[in-house]
Amino acid sequence: MQGAPLPIWLYRAAANIVAPLAYRRVAAKLDAQGISPTRQKERMGRATAARPKGRLVWFHAASVGESLSVLRLIEHLGQALPDTSFLLTSGTATSAQVVAKRLPPRTQHQFAPLDASRPLRRFLSNWHPDAAVFVESELWPQMLTRTHDRGIPLALINARISEGSARNWKRFPETARYLMNHFRMIHCQDQRTADHLHDLGLTQAEAGQNLKSLAGPAPYDAAALAGLQETIANRPLWLASSTHPGEDEVMLAAHKSVLQDNPDALLILVPRHPERADTIAKQITDAGLTPARRSKGDPLTATTQVYLADTLGETGLWYALSPLTCLCGSFTPVGGHNPFEPAHAGSAILHGPLYANFAKTYPELDAAGAGIEVDDAKALATELDKLLKSPDRLDTLRDNARRFAAAQDDVLDAFADTLCKALAMR
Repeated sequence: MQGAPLPIWLYRAAANIVAPLAYRRVAAKLDAQGISPTRQKERMGRATAARPKGRLVWFHAASVGESLSVLRLIEHLGQALPDTSFLLTSGTATSAQVVAKRLPPRTQHQFAPLDASRPLRRFLSNWHPDAAVFVESELWPQMLTRTHDRGIPLALINARISEGSARNWKRFPETARYLMNHFRMIHCQDQRTADHLHDLGLTQAEAGQNLKSLAGPAPYDAAALAGLQETIANRPLWLASSTHPGEDEVMLAAHKSVLQDNPDALLILVPRHPERADTIAKQITDAGLTPARRSKGDPLTATTQVYLADTLGETGLWYALSPLTCLCGSFTPVGGHNPFEPAHAGSAILHGPLYANFAKTYPELDAAGAGIEVDDAKALATELDKLLKSPDRLDTLRDNARRFAAAQDDVLDAFADTLCKALAMR
């Protein structure tokens, strides 16, 4: 491979200089989210778990969605490679807390090392992976080059490049090609990303299935589900999942409209980031609605109008409970969230118009009769009211959602086999 271009050298120098300051910032953030000082040091490459014997495949993902998208793939790889263990790294406290409850056999989690020479040297010397798999757009220059320099084969899966990133990359094509040519395999989650990479001369990039469609149903506590079903009984129920700032107001406004014709309706509101719960709780009361908050142990009673589900790791419970989900991250420029988990659970899906991260998936979802696009609070309230008053139509949407999700499962084993061959694991 050709030598590193000048921007890479400049980046390396700057990243190594600012690493101590960067660590203080990320450690403070992890501390505020309840991560112990010992585990915070993983960000400096200091392992808090022993490397298992035998072959080890390292998966690196950015945050919750990316981490969850590969768990089922790791499970299939584990079945195909019984002598192999797996390490999953990510950068956020939320991702660590969520995946801890869902790790496949022979898999452990660590926080990713900072993209600086000393943390990466410690990390690679401790774990010395036999192969490395990077997920979506989590491409740290030193992490890639130092891993590659140790002779470790690399793959990029579920690659996604936004239009803005593509424009930036094309301003520095030599740098982009230098980084991306570290990968033996580049699997893109959509043709748009593959086209952008082909424009840069990266012929190994191929479009394929979005791995988030293969993640399977989210787990949940069956006893908790039964208890909530008994408590809620026959009340009209809908779920606002993974809200971001600017979306909670839309959900609450829609619910106030729903309550006019459905006075006992219940909204379960799940923020994408539970640390926003105090702000959202105030928004609920300011809207004149009666809240209960799960993290505080508030009872869900007949007078509760909004149940603020501000806990981690229970998304599967809410999808299994609710027949109707408004999937957020699509009413503000976040790009949308994975629709396959609610679809697997048989929850009909409403969503906003801003879903750039799933530009292919959402139109297919809607065309399959499993989802409906709405533009704002008024349109959302209209669709909610129609569906809550039409059980047969809602049941049809739910059945279509299940079929849409089930149809995605067939390619996972083939993809795992392709990845094994690319990384010389077979």
